[in-house]
Amino acid sequence: MQRIILFLLLLLSLTNFAQQITLSDSAEISVITVDPGNELYDAFGHSAFRIKDKTLGLDQAYNYGIYNFETPNFYGKFAQGRLPYDLASYPFHYFLRNYVDENRTVREQQLNLTLDEKQSFFDFLENNAKPENKSYIYDFFYDNCATKLQVVTQKVLGEHIVFNNNFTKDKEDTLRELIHQYSHKHVWGTFGIDLALGSVIDRQATAQEYLFLPDNIFLAFAESTINNKPTVKNTQTLFKAKPKNLKSNFFTPFLVFTLIALLILWITFKDYKKNKHSKWLDFVLFFSTGLIGVVILLLWFATDHSTTKNNYNILWAFATNFCVAFALLKNEIPNWIKKYTVLLIVLLILAVVLWILKVQVFNIGIMPILIALAVRYLFLVKKM
Repeated sequence: MQRIILFLLLLLSLTNFAQQITLSDSAEISVITVDPGNELYDAFGHSAFRIKDKTLGLDQAYNYGIYNFETPNFYGKFAQGRLPYDLASYPFHYFLRNYVDENRTVREQQLNLTLDEKQSFFDFLENNAKPENKSYIYDFFYDNCATKLQVVTQKVLGEHIVFNNNFTKDKEDTLRELIHQYSHKHVWGTFGIDLALGSVIDRQATAQEYLFLPDNIFLAFAESTINNKPTVKNTQTLFKAKPKNLKSNFFTPFLVFTLIALLILWITFKDYKKNKHSKWLDFVLFFSTGLIGVVILLLWFATDHSTTKNNYNILWAFATNFCVAFALLKNEIPNWIKKYTVLLIVLLILAVVLWILKVQVFNIGIMPILIALAVRYLFLVKKM
């Protein structure tokens, strides 16, 4: 315990000392953009600040993308949208080496600032990195490692800097389409995203909303001006990634669910021919769709995530199916099940209508399941 206390006191003293540092004329403030990685969690890239002063021997990364697995109830907070992220300040060579090891291109934009503006940047980031100031509640679209860079820059420079975001001028992407541009190589991850996020991401993104992506932060800084001059005075590539051999995923959601749908249709055809009822199949279908629906409702109403609201996947993954599934195991199925199944058919039709109208764009992988569910529900209505 004493060692821990001494270590914390040392960190505090170093922080206080850093605040007293006055940058020299050789100081540089940079925006760092890292290309997407191979995993879903880093498929969107990364952004950070760099402050370098050769005279003082200073070269620090300021990274707003740090989280701690030791956070109490880590997964619960993550699911609820309440997971704190931190700003961490550490030597830039560690930051760069990490992405070199991951074979990810790293670009640097040196900002065209006066010495006073550089000092203000340094003081702000050092203060923001203090233990009492470093944490913030992460939001994938509106408060992440990329959006922080614009917010901090505007706080430091005020009205002197203008972000035009002209690169978005002729674009009409929705937030879901922007996600797909980066996640499409991860077909199952994309399927999960489309299942969890609601219709709120199917409207056209505003120019500001494009900035949740590090590549777009790069473009935003490239187009911005400070005191009517270009904000970026120099752009360079610190590391260029080597060509990657990407593995194709044969077992896509569409293929897997098509196979499952064919199995459902085959069993339904056999039941129809033999005038029988495979209760186990209906239990599995109702239980699984109901369970998915319960998860969707929890993400919708029991979390702080802003993008899981109004999720119309609930129309085919109807939450009450979770309970109804057990009624289908009875020797005598209740009479109300027929009317309930008719309701499910109506909801399926409504889901398809919303899809066609692009109120919410569903993942193509669910199409075979929707067809199989519709056929099975029609069979149950006829059977009862």
